[in-house]
Amino acid sequence: MNAPKLQQSQKQVQSLILSPQLRYSLKILQAPAMELCNTIQEELETNPTLEEKTPQGDSLEEVISPANQENKDRNDNSDLRETVDLTKEMEFLSKLDQDSREYFGENSEYNVYTSEDTEKRQHFFDSLVEKPSLQAHLMDQAHLSDAAPETILALTHVIGNLNPSGFLPWMPSDISQQSRLPLQDIINAIDLLKSLDPPGIGCSNLQTSLLFQLELKDKKESLTYQIVQDHYNLLLRKRIPEIARFTHSSKENVEKALSEIAHLNATPARKFAEDENREIIADVKIFKDQQDWVVVMNNDYIPKLRISDVYKKLLANTETNKKDQKYIKDKINDSKFLINAIDQRQQTIEKIARILIDKQLNFFEKGVSALQPLTMSQIAEIIGVHETTISRAIANKNVDTKWGIFEFKFFFTSGFTNSTGDAIANTSIKKTIKDIIDEEDSHKPLSDQKIVGLMNENGINIARRTVAKYREEMGIPPTNLRRTYS
Repeated sequence: MNAPKLQQSQKQVQSLILSPQLRYSLKILQAPAMELCNTIQEELETNPTLEEKTPQGDSLEEVISPANQENKDRNDNSDLRETVDLTKEMEFLSKLDQDSREYFGENSEYNVYTSEDTEKRQHFFDSLVEKPSLQAHLMDQAHLSDAAPETILALTHVIGNLNPSGFLPWMPSDISQQSRLPLQDIINAIDLLKSLDPPGIGCSNLQTSLLFQLELKDKKESLTYQIVQDHYNLLLRKRIPEIARFTHSSKENVEKALSEIAHLNATPARKFAEDENREIIADVKIFKDQQDWVVVMNNDYIPKLRISDVYKKLLANTETNKKDQKYIKDKINDSKFLINAIDQRQQTIEKIARILIDKQLNFFEKGVSALQPLTMSQIAEIIGVHETTISRAIANKNVDTKWGIFEFKFFFTSGFTNSTGDAIANTSIKKTIKDIIDEEDSHKPLSDQKIVGLMNENGINIARRTVAKYREEMGIPPTNLRRTYS
């Protein structure tokens, strides 16, 4: 059999390759407030040419230098002569410094940096307290118990198999096989887990978790326990008359039992969810000052940066070796790029905010019900950038308004046209549906079809399946689960 022949060929293809600088710029644009703050702090720690402006406006090196004051006058003349005799490298640095000063110019709002600003920003950092993870919370309790070391070890594997709600859907034998630990150790670990806070953690499902929590409350002989244990399917559908008939109880007592169940913890791990720790920071504040709408950027969490004078002088010094000069030049380039990227980020967000005032003026004046349909492509066309740039710019960003703090993406939604030809955003439709349901008679809740009829009376033509979809998205149960029988 002949061996296959190896051949070389050339092929020309088009592909988009993002440079490291462009990737970094996109990262800065997309970063939420705290992530940007962390990125800046990391750069300050690793890039010696980048420094944070002090309240007095001096460089860090000038502030901490013990000989600064006594040497200042003596060095002024020599520094001046060095400035006059600039090399090409220094011309490059001068341009960088000029760009930097344009960003943080003497007449710029960024130059106003008082001790009060420093105190506010420090308080901002000091106020960020990270909650412990679920695993850390459970293991801290376990280490305080008198459990055997092998049980503690098995517990780490058991906790790793919890689902996001805090339930353990796996059999002990499955976990034992997976972890290669003795079955009895796994069983002991599960028993230990169930004894820990939060109540109901480590149970196999919601029903067993509710029963376990009721047992902890000494409610095993109660009507509530009986409903969860024997009539769980009817409970899920809130079939109060049927539950009352099967348990030989009044509807009032059944409703009291259901109210007690509602106060149990249906998702034991919920308060340890990732989003629970997220600090909501408004990147922009939009408000009306007399007759004018004002956009104010939140720059409190962004340090005021500049390029170190010390390293600029080192680079200009002819005695600095070439290797060090290259290192300094590269680091200064990185510093300049970061400063410009942050500036571009803030300018882009501000532009979007100003366009939002124009496009969503009814919302800012009247509230959520007046929100208009708006797409990112519309904003992109006005600013003159690609739609993906808008998407990155608004990602995880928030706007502070008189109606509360909203994510930027809240303002972008498709919609419907009412009978008069006016556009109505999906968000406004949802609010209208919610308002109708809030005002309904709980003894005779409205069906989705009846809600459609009421919407049509208000000039909004919408399908029943759309009402059902929006209702589910808002977490509003169907008609039978909204009915009360008191």
